[in-house]
Amino acid sequence: MPSIRILTVDDHPLLREGIAAVIEGHESLELIAEASTGEEAIERYREHRPDLTLMDLQMPGMGGIAAIEAIRAEFPDARILVLTTYRGDVQALRAFRAGAQGYLLKSELRKDMLATIHQIMEGKRRVPDEIAQEMAGHAEDDELTPRETQVLTHVARGEANRDVAGALGIAEETVKAHMKSILAKLQANDRTHAVAIALRRGIIEL
Repeated sequence: MPSIRILTVDDHPLLREGIAAVIEGHESLELIAEASTGEEAIERYREHRPDLTLMDLQMPGMGGIAAIEAIRAEFPDARILVLTTYRGDVQALRAFRAGAQGYLLKSELRKDMLATIHQIMEGKRRVPDEIAQEMAGHAEDDELTPRETQVLTHVARGEANRDVAGALGIAEETVKAHMKSILAKLQANDRTHAVAIALRRGIIEL
């Protein structure tokens, strides 16, 4: 049976080395290429046409979500497994919408990677139980709009409403209206609580 040919994409060399060590320990897997950015991932995919791509989400330049979308747009049959430290349900949802078939926490790499790879090669999806439960728990929630996400990102940086309004070119009253909507959607008690929820769920990044 031929080996599963794998492309790894991560901006941390030590993590790529760790993944390589796991892959080398299994005869059914073969590491054929590595990339450290989203742009490189697309180039390496075109060059090597791997059976499976292991994709980090947060990288300099083009991030993992955009890279997944680009690869899947050009190669609709591409199989992509996200490897990430993000436990948030929103990041997982974005990854699946972009075209990923699996989502694996880096902390579970050695324990679950082999089984997850084989599941995806069999056409199945894979998401950790804790994230699946979080996704199910928020399935009926209203998502933040892109503008609300922008507002909350600025608030998370410690900016006052007036500063947020200036940065986004909108009225201060509009910022207040967005914050009211954000608190309701996230069921948050105040701004600090909203930021904490958004960071935990992967809605915003700092």
